[in-house]
Amino acid sequence: MKKKLVAAIMATAMVATMLTGCSSSGEQSTSKADVPTEPFGDTIKYDPSVEINNGEDISVELWEWGSDELFQQVIDGYTAIHPNVSIKLVNNPWEDYWTKLPLALDGENGPALFNVHNSYHENMINYMAPLDIPLEDLEADFTGVAAHVIDDKVYYIDYGMMTGSVYYNKEMWKEAGLTDDDIPKTWDEMREVAKKLTIKDGDKLIQAGLNFNDSFHQNYLLGLNYQLGETLFEEDGKTPKLNSDAMKQTMQMLIDMYKVDGVGSENFGEKDSDSFGQGQSAMVIQWGHYYNTLKTTWSNIDFGVFEIPTFDGNPYAYNRYNGESTFGVNKNAPEDQQAVAQDFVKYFLANDEAQIAFNLAMSTFPAKKSLADNEEILANPSLSVLSEHIDRYIWPGPMPSTMETSLKTAGQEIFFNGVDIDKALDDAQANAIRDMQSSTFVSVENLYEHAE
Repeated sequence: MKKKLVAAIMATAMVATMLTGCSSSGEQSTSKADVPTEPFGDTIKYDPSVEINNGEDISVELWEWGSDELFQQVIDGYTAIHPNVSIKLVNNPWEDYWTKLPLALDGENGPALFNVHNSYHENMINYMAPLDIPLEDLEADFTGVAAHVIDDKVYYIDYGMMTGSVYYNKEMWKEAGLTDDDIPKTWDEMREVAKKLTIKDGDKLIQAGLNFNDSFHQNYLLGLNYQLGETLFEEDGKTPKLNSDAMKQTMQMLIDMYKVDGVGSENFGEKDSDSFGQGQSAMVIQWGHYYNTLKTTWSNIDFGVFEIPTFDGNPYAYNRYNGESTFGVNKNAPEDQQAVAQDFVKYFLANDEAQIAFNLAMSTFPAKKSLADNEEILANPSLSVLSEHIDRYIWPGPMPSTMETSLKTAGQEIFFNGVDIDKALDDAQANAIRDMQSSTFVSVENLYEHAE
């Protein structure tokens, strides 16, 4: 999923012109009026009058994996305040980043700052210095901080939260005689709407009412369990629950949608995201990054977005989310470079314009609490549909990839090979347990605000 985000960030980097002290070209602004002189921020405040490195010249590196313009805008805003600081942006392709970065951090010449993704938490955490910001200040300004606390220290947090929503083709919706009043709130209603959106020529499927090919494991199985009051992990936080009753109920619903309702087919296109973009499917559930994909790759599609339906209208939680992470500080970097890196992170967290720009670029809902009702954020439909219930989404923690791959294999066995649901999910459970034997992962589902 992260590789898809790279193009989206690049395509939407124009929003970064909002960043303090930046010009539209991405070069450092020469206008002194653009450079802040007064402290800014909420609980976490940044004071631009505080001298960095005693005013002496210093250079650091910031490594990231493909969002150059957006990162450069933040760098330019910071160095406009501190012209004695030089921050070199180093781009590494996603495929190479997670191989090269640990090797660099293990030595004395690694980057002082680096972009973090929580799926590589276990590989990175031992190279990271804790943030030099009081925990209570982080928790006052940002949602979900508690899930990142390790021994009373925080090494990175989320600046934005991404989850799944329903994307629908407005033209197909209108042709089916549907209006805004038909937006489904429950899965039963969703199935009926999907039937109306399905077009067939005899037994041949022409237009899928709902397509979940290649995404069922991510967007349905690993999330709808929460609607049914079931977590993904046992109370120990380590043992997966891939063969739970909630997982079986969700899988059965998916089978019934294709095999009973006939609103889609496992053979109707390899990927639901492409099928929707090509105008062959009327509805898909995708995560926030898909909004930018549609705006750039499939710009001819007139689409709308609504919140994911629930089983009974009063769920324990709507779905899971994953966070887009702040920067990491290299604990092996020289002390003066670490001081700059810590200051840069504080600048980023205090800067509302930077937070807005990054969240819009990624189509993530801001973790910064004061931006929950920001007009620019709510103008993005993939974010506005989350605003009412954003506190009803759960982050299970940086789950090992076997949670996804094991369920994907189970679904393929069921749909393509006719394997029984119980056997397929039992096999997925056994495979995930085996793969996680040496993992240090512990779920943070118990930190959910509305945990029972």
